[in-house]
Amino acid sequence: MYNKLLYLKLCLFLLLVSFYSKADTCLPDVEGLCTPGVTIEEDVTVEKTEEDKGTEIIYTTTTTTTTTTTTVTNEDSGDILDGDNDYVTTSKEGDMDYDWGGQGPANIPSGNSCYGLGSDKCAQITGGGNSTSTMGVDGMGTTFVQTVDISDLSIDKGGQVKYSIEVDKQDAQDRIYMHITGTNGGITVFSGTDVLSESGVSSGYQSYNGAFDFSGVLKSLTIEIGGRDINLAVGPLFDDVSVNVFYNVINTIIEQQITSVEEIVYLNIFDPVEIEYATEIIEFNDVVVDDAGDVSFEPIEPQQEEVTYETVEVEIQEIQTDFEVDIPEPEIQMAEMEMEIELEIETELEETIEVASVEEPVEESTEKPVEEAKEEPVEEIPVESESSPKPVEEKPEEVEEPEEKPAKEPSAKEKAATKIVKDIDDKERYDDTAQTKTLLVMQILGDTKTFFTPTQSFTEVDVGEYLNKTIDDQYGMLFDMAQENTIQDMINAQY
Repeated sequence: MYNKLLYLKLCLFLLLVSFYSKADTCLPDVEGLCTPGVTIEEDVTVEKTEEDKGTEIIYTTTTTTTTTTTTVTNEDSGDILDGDNDYVTTSKEGDMDYDWGGQGPANIPSGNSCYGLGSDKCAQITGGGNSTSTMGVDGMGTTFVQTVDISDLSIDKGGQVKYSIEVDKQDAQDRIYMHITGTNGGITVFSGTDVLSESGVSSGYQSYNGAFDFSGVLKSLTIEIGGRDINLAVGPLFDDVSVNVFYNVINTIIEQQITSVEEIVYLNIFDPVEIEYATEIIEFNDVVVDDAGDVSFEPIEPQQEEVTYETVEVEIQEIQTDFEVDIPEPEIQMAEMEMEIELEIETELEETIEVASVEEPVEESTEKPVEEAKEEPVEEIPVESESSPKPVEEKPEEVEEPEEKPAKEPSAKEKAATKIVKDIDDKERYDDTAQTKTLLVMQILGDTKTFFTPTQSFTEVDVGEYLNKTIDDQYGMLFDMAQENTIQDMINAQY
């Protein structure tokens, strides 16, 4: 067992504050867009070791906290069919000023020939065939096709491809569709076809929007717009094609926080005085660890009690109330005083009777004549007879002691004041607060609240008036008396 223990602790703290909204789980192979946000996961492991060095035992507790912060965002490639974004050349832009190339006959009209698409150029499907397109779409007569490289976006966590297109179909029997295929180095990631207006639907002018989800890595897109001009009159027209790639970006940050706490137990090597001194240091000081890891002690400032005349007066009144409850009724006090007076009177009467009985035999023994004693021979020794009365020693006259007055019972206010002063701790009795409190208690008991009033003034007195006065010499007066009176007269003058 250990005689004395002294604990020395060294702690390192790391405060991590995060404001986040929890995101949906977004696995690497998720299809589509993840919900943007931040997910924080924390894993805590605790390891404890013990090392005995003979004179001391070191207990080490190592806490390892691993925090994984996952941030999910949705990035936008922008319109990859806009030449300003550097994914396609001018001839492959979505404004359809040029033919992209593809299968079957096609036309790039302008002006009134574009109908509701505007007076600028547009694309027209003129093929009336019914075959399968290069991208595998049935019912195709004409296609506009191009492949766009988007590998520089480094898409590897999935996402969504969104498109928009304006169509004007004058003949209800015609059809038009939108097809997009996404690949990763020759591997198809996704393939989607939307029939914008099927044969038999009188759609006229419409603006269409659609989207295709994908997962994993995406490096290129093949865009195909096709259809049929069944009656070979006015084939389907389209313009203002745009394609945007929205993809997930997932950033994962792993932080590891290691906190080691050492508890050193020293075995029987410290003097008790040193241990007590160290204990007082820890009790009355705060241990502060700065950013550099340096340890220092800062005194704990005690809270000073605010002591004023009013606070002490209120404290006395509160305690005084408790003492006033124990004060006996005045009638009971008067009865006790009357009994004490009667006992004192009876005692004095008994003492007077005893003194009188003792004085009588003393007077009888002193009545023998002096002459009879002179006639007896000098040589003879008189024999005392048994019948002769023995001289009675004269009893000294008893001096009546002054009656002791009963001690005055302190008032409740005095008791309360005494209690306040006694309750002051011995260690704090001579500090400023305790001294001030004691002084205020004395002022309240003496009702001298105005003694320290700064407006109180004192009347000045002329000191010279007193310096000019003379005092009679008492020894000179005695000398003069001795010249005119005898010693006996001077003694008698004392009485």
